[in-house]
Amino acid sequence: MPLCSTARPSLSSGNPLSLAAQTVRLEGMESALDPHAALALLEWQVELGVTDAIGDTPVDRYALPDTAPRPERPVAAVATQAVPPQKAPETDPVQEARKSAVRAASLPALREAMAGFDHCELKKGARNLVFADGIPGARVMIIGEAPGREEDREGRPFVGRAGQLLDRMLAAIGLDREQNVYITNVLPWRPPQNRDPLPIEIAMMKPFLERHVALAQPQVLVLMGKISCDAVLGRQSITRLRGQWTQAMNLQVLPTFHPAYLLRQPHMKRLAWADLLELKAKLREQ
Repeated sequence: MPLCSTARPSLSSGNPLSLAAQTVRLEGMESALDPHAALALLEWQVELGVTDAIGDTPVDRYALPDTAPRPERPVAAVATQAVPPQKAPETDPVQEARKSAVRAASLPALREAMAGFDHCELKKGARNLVFADGIPGARVMIIGEAPGREEDREGRPFVGRAGQLLDRMLAAIGLDREQNVYITNVLPWRPPQNRDPLPIEIAMMKPFLERHVALAQPQVLVLMGKISCDAVLGRQSITRLRGQWTQAMNLQVLPTFHPAYLLRQPHMKRLAWADLLELKAKLREQ
């Protein structure tokens, strides 16, 4: 911005005070300025943005060479859209169990497949996989609920007091797990504090149970307890289901009380005995 004054100061002087003190023409009249007033005037013009003084000789600034550096043209940044991280597909434990179970061509292979199934949280808190006991291929296959403390410790279903009662019940109608009975559970791992299995736990282990029954090839199934009835029949009302033959998994199925329940409710043993007689009669017919 040029100096806004009609004065023609000599640019040979580098002192702004002496430069402002020279004679200034104002409306055709000359008057001498006080040096301090002139300095204040210059400072005021500098504050307004004055950077250059007007010299005696006009300067054609359009004719001056363009020596100012040209600003570099900013390089357009390549717009990159943030790609959200790919979320791993969620695993369906029931579908994974079905795939694993169907590949098992034998009971040992099925046991190995169940041992390698890591989607059920019960496996982390259990000591042993409780797979089965008795004679594979026997006419009678008993399906219990889930392992208890003794079963978890020994790795076999129906041991301890409940297992001893079961052995006596079977012996009363001429059956024995070491000769003509095959036994397993809905779940192969013990739930903590012997709680009831969760629906998702039953659902993810059901494909293994179905494959277990198909490979064992029994003639009749005996469901002991409400959990086994829920897994196989989709119903838990054991008091209504017990003693009545029904169909499931292409087999004749007889629901009855669990031996552990009979230990807590001894007066129900009379009904359990009637169920055993039904089983004996069915085997005699076949």
